[in-house]
Amino acid sequence: MVSASEEYFFDLRGYLLLKGALERQEVLDINRAIDALLPVKPGEWKGRVHGHNFGDDDGVNLQQIYEGGEAFEKLIDHPAWIEKVKHFVGGVGTFDYNHGPLFIDECFANIRGPGEAIGLHSGGHEGTKRTQFRYHNGRFHCGQINVLMALTDIGPGDGGTMVIPGSHKANFPHPDFEKYRMRSEQSSVDDVKGATEMHMDAGDALLFVDCLSHGSAKRVNPGARRIIVFRYGPSWGNFRHGYQVSDELASRLTPARLQIVRPQAPLVPS
Repeated sequence: MVSASEEYFFDLRGYLLLKGALERQEVLDINRAIDALLPVKPGEWKGRVHGHNFGDDDGVNLQQIYEGGEAFEKLIDHPAWIEKVKHFVGGVGTFDYNHGPLFIDECFANIRGPGEAIGLHSGGHEGTKRTQFRYHNGRFHCGQINVLMALTDIGPGDGGTMVIPGSHKANFPHPDFEKYRMRSEQSSVDDVKGATEMHMDAGDALLFVDCLSHGSAKRVNPGARRIIVFRYGPSWGNFRHGYQVSDELASRLTPARLQIVRPQAPLVPS
């Protein structure tokens, strides 16, 4: 559940760092499952997992990662964060439970090597409904809650996620937003005033509202940084990139997991 301290600091900063959210064996299983999928180039399919990037030297994304096997399916409603996600998206009683309170509109693994990063994006100043932060009538009503899971240790030089605490409530863009934004000349968040680099141990998870201004530092160390991101919103949302849940995945998910990835079964003439 969500403690008073977590409510306070999420409201204040826009994020929570969940230490040890994944157990060591879970991290090992997930990394092995990713190894079995690699290599994947942008535009290439491995089963129902799709290679993708934003063309920003941001590494490669393995989209629809929950299609990649049981190690990823377990993340859909992982006990380390699922109740917190429900709380910040809307909480019990806010949605019609016949259709489920949540929907994952995007889930991907990201692998990023030396010289790669992603630029600054999002922020409260944009006022985007899909990613909004909102607290009203004693409840959170956030449009998009991200859970970013570290699959490798992420320290100095590893290209860690960077956030600007409190920017989910900003009325103005960061003064240097254009200089450091995605697809800009800088295209990383290194040296952005007020940004915090999130150092994480493998198994930690960063929960944050998507309208928090965020990006990453540029990786300079050898090797690759690995993370997974699940993006949760209300059940009436739709897929960000147009992917659909395969019938094969739907057939093997638990009812609780299926309700999150497919809140409503397709309604077609008999």
